[in-house]
Amino acid sequence: MKQSHDARSAAAARAEELRRLIAHHRKRYFVDDDPEISDAEYDLLEKELRGIEAAHPDLVTPDSPSLRVGGEPSDAFVPYRHRSPLLSLDNAYSTAELREWEQRLLRALAGPRPSFVVEPKVDGLSIAVHYRQGLLERGVTRGDGLIGEDVTSNVRTIRSIPLRLARVVPFLEARGEVYMPRRAFEELNRGREAAGEPPFANPRNAAAGSVRLLDPRITASRRLECFFYGVAEYEGELPHTHLSALALLRELGLRTNPLNRACADLEAVVVQAERLREVRYSLDYEIDGMVVKVNELELRGRAGATTKFPRWAIALKYPAETAVTLVRDVVVQVGRTGAFTPVAVLEPVQLAGTTVSRATLHNEEEIQRKDVRIGDTVRIEKAGEIIPQVLEVLRERRPPGARPFEMPDRCPACGSAAAKEEGEVVRRCTGAACPARRREALLHYASRAAMDIQGLGEALVEQLVTRDVVRDASDLYRLELGTLAGLDRMGEKSASNLLQQIDASRQRPLHRLIHALGIRHVGVRAAQILANRLASMEALRNASVEDLQGFEEIGPKTAASIRLFFEQSANRKLIERLERAGVSMRAAPDERESPGQAPASAFRGKTVVLTGSLPGRSREEAKALLEALGARVLGSVSRRTDLVVAGEVPGSKLEKAQALGVKVIGPAEFERMVAESRRD
Repeated sequence: MKQSHDARSAAAARAEELRRLIAHHRKRYFVDDDPEISDAEYDLLEKELRGIEAAHPDLVTPDSPSLRVGGEPSDAFVPYRHRSPLLSLDNAYSTAELREWEQRLLRALAGPRPSFVVEPKVDGLSIAVHYRQGLLERGVTRGDGLIGEDVTSNVRTIRSIPLRLARVVPFLEARGEVYMPRRAFEELNRGREAAGEPPFANPRNAAAGSVRLLDPRITASRRLECFFYGVAEYEGELPHTHLSALALLRELGLRTNPLNRACADLEAVVVQAERLREVRYSLDYEIDGMVVKVNELELRGRAGATTKFPRWAIALKYPAETAVTLVRDVVVQVGRTGAFTPVAVLEPVQLAGTTVSRATLHNEEEIQRKDVRIGDTVRIEKAGEIIPQVLEVLRERRPPGARPFEMPDRCPACGSAAAKEEGEVVRRCTGAACPARRREALLHYASRAAMDIQGLGEALVEQLVTRDVVRDASDLYRLELGTLAGLDRMGEKSASNLLQQIDASRQRPLHRLIHALGIRHVGVRAAQILANRLASMEALRNASVEDLQGFEEIGPKTAASIRLFFEQSANRKLIERLERAGVSMRAAPDERESPGQAPASAFRGKTVVLTGSLPGRSREEAKALLEALGARVLGSVSRRTDLVVAGEVPGSKLEKAQALGVKVIGPAEFERMVAESRRD
């Protein structure tokens, strides 16, 4: 007994020493930019600590570096109201506009002339991080500036954000920018392309999406970093200048940008702007300009803020770089939701520090609007986009043999029919087993509202698809214990539990299977209606458009989509394979669930339209969630639309909603309403 106690005491002492060493070397690497040991030696320290904590779980502390690998997935993020608004910045696009801003500032100050601090404008995701008694307490996204999302579990995985400050302070709220380094971004996109997934457009989108993933283990694998740029709240002796606030952050172990510079006046600011512009492409992170801030905090208080922007700071945005090149071909990429994206294959050209050989053409309407043809000479730009876009066609240089591009009516990845619905600009593959849609289709099939296969999350599906173990949902039912147990982070117990979940899914109610197939426009409620009225997959497969339209709440668009789905031989073969695997294709008498009435919620009875991408949720997941909460989700905006949910890069639906006066909400407000509806 004494020997066991002594061994534990020795382990506790060594764990504490390792945590101290890791914190020291983390600061030397990330904050001081002066590492004392190699990356391999640092990794050995963390590995030793993880070994001790695995043998003695009671020794794990809230600030243990071992927690950075990520915990269990979450169902959703909780909205959090910022302690003080996290305002955005007004923009200037030229030196002249910068001088105009200074004149407005001087009028607001009515006397004193400020000095300035210039910082690179890192293209990432703004975040507020709270420390209480020196320990990381909370990480919150910017959201709409007033309400963000609590993403603490994901913030813990970012190695440049310390879990414990270098010294204890009662409370600190620091604000920073989470970003994805270029090398990590390129590696991530190579992996996505190898898995048949569309690459992220730029590091900013990749970072924003990674911070809002529901599985922190995937966030941990994305290798995000953070620069801190300000102190929002501090219980201690308050700094008097922004430079001293940045020095305080570094003293506490928080990383600030080494390219930050003090400038005595605006002329020095202009000089520094040009210096930053010259080095921007040599950095391992994206910047799209610089931020100019008043250094003296007392003068900031005098200057104040508008409802949107602080008057004491401004962002000078760099103009997008352009280049001229030749369109050699146009190819079609199929995204994870089946969406077709035309891409111009270009004569390689240097642009913004890289060699560019492809440019997105967005959709077929965009090609027609710009009249892009194979053989054309075009001007391309890279306005923060890693995949550039065609800005214009140089018509005067068009050769006689330039060929117009025609979007295929069949999926180039699987041969299934492509569908483009009225009111939409995107053409989509209708194949449920399309290899380009594999990852998204599997996640949807296993989701809670569909076949409810617990344990089959993003990280595992990523491995199954990347290793070509699972090609469609029917392959799940052929998985073996040895295969699963051999995957990363999967032991025999986890593999056995997952196989039990997969086996149990064979007997799910018919409406869940119908929803799991991912038929466009068929959400939870429509699937319940179809199962209730038809009672078997065979009856659904044979139903005509007229039959389907005879059911309540099944409109012509949904009926046509169902019919088109079953006309594809690949989809029929998938259902046959599922049936051979023992998946129930009929609704037993006690499984015939009445559609009933959706629960009371903020969305009940509302007509909702989705546009743009919602961080952390696919379009189909968001649609299924809204339908489960009683909403009717449509693909186009009209005067009868009650609400538009606008995510990142919204399309023309947002403009139409604004023109019609339809209420529009962003991702943060959407998640807040979802959370409140679930509580109700």
